[in-house]
Amino acid sequence: MEQQHALDQVEALALKKKAAWDSGKFQYLLRSILASMFIGFGIVVAFKTGNLFDEGASPFAYTAAAVTFGAAIILIGYAGGDLFTGNTFYFTFSTLRGSTTWGDVLKMWGASYTGNFIGALLFAALLWGTGLFRDPHSNVFFYDVVAHKMDAPTVQLFFRAILCNWLVCMAFFIPMSLKGDGPKLFAMILFVYCFFISGFEHSIANMTSFAIALIMEQRPGISVYGALHNLIPVTLGNIIGGSVFMGLVYFYLEKVKT
Repeated sequence: MEQQHALDQVEALALKKKAAWDSGKFQYLLRSILASMFIGFGIVVAFKTGNLFDEGASPFAYTAAAVTFGAAIILIGYAGGDLFTGNTFYFTFSTLRGSTTWGDVLKMWGASYTGNFIGALLFAALLWGTGLFRDPHSNVFFYDVVAHKMDAPTVQLFFRAILCNWLVCMAFFIPMSLKGDGPKLFAMILFVYCFFISGFEHSIANMTSFAIALIMEQRPGISVYGALHNLIPVTLGNIIGGSVFMGLVYFYLEKVKT
């Protein structure tokens, strides 16, 4: 019963997003821009924290980063950001239910991805102005992680991205059936921790990280080519994780149950 209520909320959320786009495209785009900028805050907090542990050669550097990155999903969930990866689930499910069309799917995915991309560039530009990530010696942990992401095998990136967005969509879906902000926040942070600590790949988080790394002075192993090498398979994998493993699977389960 609670799961059914959550699925109804997924459909309602997709319709709300579509209505927001139809009534004001700039306002919708602004929400998408904010989402990746919120992720940018999470990246700064996570990697500054992780770097403190990394400087001390602590094995908990990645763990500390994973825990603090949860700030990003709280900002998106409670401050009104619109994230491409969640839309792969919402609009696939609402379209399978018949309340939106496949044309709406492509339109909303394209709009949110574009807004997220713009937000990533804007946040990187703002962060450049702070000077906080320009010094490679005080941000070794961040640049090492970015270089590793740009160098990973394409097939591995694709499958890591599928699993990532499966978990990220769960981070938004599970709280829909919970009562009270405490349990909702705990579930959201827990699932984001799971995807981060597992080494899975999130297209918008990567996009923002790469924008930050590329706008600073060039580092070995970090390039526009490396960013594209990562983002193309990761974006495709995220789409499958959200649309197939969440949207299609839950539509099928709901249909069988009824």
